[in-house]
Amino acid sequence: MFNFFKKKEQANTGISKPEVMGLCVGSSFDLDKLSFQLVLNELIIGDVAKTQLIQAAGQVDLGSTTLLRFYTDDEAWLQVVCEGDVSEENIVDVTLFHYYDTLHVNQSEWSSLLNQKIGVKEYEFEGHTYHRVWTSVTDYHPPVAMQEATYDDTDEINHTDQFVMLFERELSDGSFEQLYLSCEEVVNEREQLEQSLVISTGVKLSPTQITVNG
Repeated sequence: MFNFFKKKEQANTGISKPEVMGLCVGSSFDLDKLSFQLVLNELIIGDVAKTQLIQAAGQVDLGSTTLLRFYTDDEAWLQVVCEGDVSEENIVDVTLFHYYDTLHVNQSEWSSLLNQKIGVKEYEFEGHTYHRVWTSVTDYHPPVAMQEATYDDTDEINHTDQFVMLFERELSDGSFEQLYLSCEEVVNEREQLEQSLVISTGVKLSPTQITVNG
């Protein structure tokens, strides 16, 4: 489940929230499920809601690349990757993820996750073997660090520090299921640091498989 319990700051009046293709906080979209219906029973998630309401939106700036994330009422998040300016013509990747679990970790577990576990070449999960997407000259790839700013329907911005790794496994039709591991750090309302491992699985989509309802 998406965690709204993040380090917060007041947003400026009239702040611009993440938006692309008409996707934004408060809008909804329909999925063309026929495109992955044949492999739906192979996915970890098992089922996907056709209509999804966007309850929050996040943005990660990685220099020339921007990740936009739209969090829905289906325990899901739609990630849209733009190379260059945030615009429909600059979209290079769209993936629909669903949350699998959020595991709280202590400091010793945190160090082990970052330095030994989530950057391995192969990751075993739910009886399947997933292969690391990002290549490295060494067997172990350090997780990629990023900070996400998340917006809901209020005037607050939530910040989360994330250290992430992406894996995939091939399905029977030649497509791939993604496994996204994110070690996340947030400061709670008591000014205490909380650390967790967030596990999500997903499938790639094309913009034509998404119909925005507004």
